[in-house]
Amino acid sequence: LLTVTVFLSTLTPKFYFALTVTSSFISGLIFVFEWWHFRKYGTSFIEQVSVSHLRPLIGGVENSPPAPAAFSAGENETSRQNMPECKVWRNPLNLFRGAEYSRYMWVTGKEPLTYYDMNLSAQDHQNFFTCDTDALRPSDTVMQKAWRERNPQARIKAAYQALELNNDCATAYVLLAEEEATTIVDAERYFKQALKAGEMIYRKSQNCHSQSPQHEAQLRRDTNVLVYVKRRLAMCARKLGRIREAVKMMRDLMKEFPLLSMLNIHENLLEALLELQAYADVQAVLAKYDDISLPKSAAICYTAALLKARAVSERFSPETASKRGLSTAEINAVEAIHRAVEFNPHVPKYLLEMKSLVLPPEHILKRGDSEAVAYAFFHLQHWKRIEGALNLLHCTWEGTFRMIPYPLEKGHLFYPYPSCTETADRELLPTFHEVSVYPQKELPFFIHFTAGLCSFSAMLALLTHQFPELMVIFAKAV
Repeated sequence: LLTVTVFLSTLTPKFYFALTVTSSFISGLIFVFEWWHFRKYGTSFIEQVSVSHLRPLIGGVENSPPAPAAFSAGENETSRQNMPECKVWRNPLNLFRGAEYSRYMWVTGKEPLTYYDMNLSAQDHQNFFTCDTDALRPSDTVMQKAWRERNPQARIKAAYQALELNNDCATAYVLLAEEEATTIVDAERYFKQALKAGEMIYRKSQNCHSQSPQHEAQLRRDTNVLVYVKRRLAMCARKLGRIREAVKMMRDLMKEFPLLSMLNIHENLLEALLELQAYADVQAVLAKYDDISLPKSAAICYTAALLKARAVSERFSPETASKRGLSTAEINAVEAIHRAVEFNPHVPKYLLEMKSLVLPPEHILKRGDSEAVAYAFFHLQHWKRIEGALNLLHCTWEGTFRMIPYPLEKGHLFYPYPSCTETADRELLPTFHEVSVYPQKELPFFIHFTAGLCSFSAMLALLTHQFPELMVIFAKAV
């Protein structure tokens, strides 16, 4: 001890300055390396080494997360990698352009739809409502050009030209219902005319579809038109308050065309049943479509969470739950909310009204902000109707990302959160909407630690340089 005391008393301020500068430099190098490793591999190097190599030596066991559940129908790891990461889907509950989107633009002066979104719709219309046999019918030839027109007035004018050539042109009535009708009542009137014409053409196509590949393609087109018209008529009935009629139309449509499940008509049915508060029927629909072999959506995951929350939300209290613990029903509700939030983390902010809504786009990106806007726009009222459901959501939703600290790299029930969603959502959502980019990648503890160590060492070096005598006294005292 005497030797150490003598040694310390002989040290000069230059030694302490050199020591602090060296330690600051080394900690800075560690910080730079940690940051580089995190940007490249998504994890802290020190944390990875401690978990992989040091923890087993001291008897610890790493808690590996459960295997992720399948994201879509029967896909394995290879097929998932081959699929495009950010596939855009048609919004099952998209609004009417003339009666709803245009009305918003008249009132606010803001464009509710982006050019990219409308361009995707134009491609959908060409794929759904045209085929190679359009040249056989002059009205269909006109409509084939109409769907390619960029100007709405030019499309409407072309639809009227098609009706002059053939008063039973179903696609012309569809276009007028979507874009010229300024009220839902007008849109329904056009769709009823389209249904009458579409059913007649569909029956003719059925009788001769086996004659040639061209006739088969024509039947597919006429089927698409008929399904589209019936679905939109059901949506008109829902918007006009005839909800039971809408539910019957949707059920009949799903029964008549069971192979067209990719159109997600069941999401329209779920929303209408929730409006009727027919929760047993909602559960029956979920039992059929919330299956591991089928693609998930925010409507499926959050409706399942809502039904689980409904069983406990009225009596749920965070203070009481923290004292006595969670019951089995409460655990099931919390797990359902965690599952929903992991699938789409943007939805809770809209349901809890922490973020303002806009009109939903015509296309959505699953797990993205566009899907969250579309879901919350129609389902917020259903969450409000169930007492305590939003309170339970508010108390539990953030726990999902404490359970999965790095959702961009790891998943618990689903595959990691796609990294391309922000770019795609900015294309789909209007410019005046602030796109949600949650969850953001959080920095590991060791990066914060090395940054703090580097800053502290640099501050010591600066103080030693400015006040050498005082820092020597301080170092000897320590």
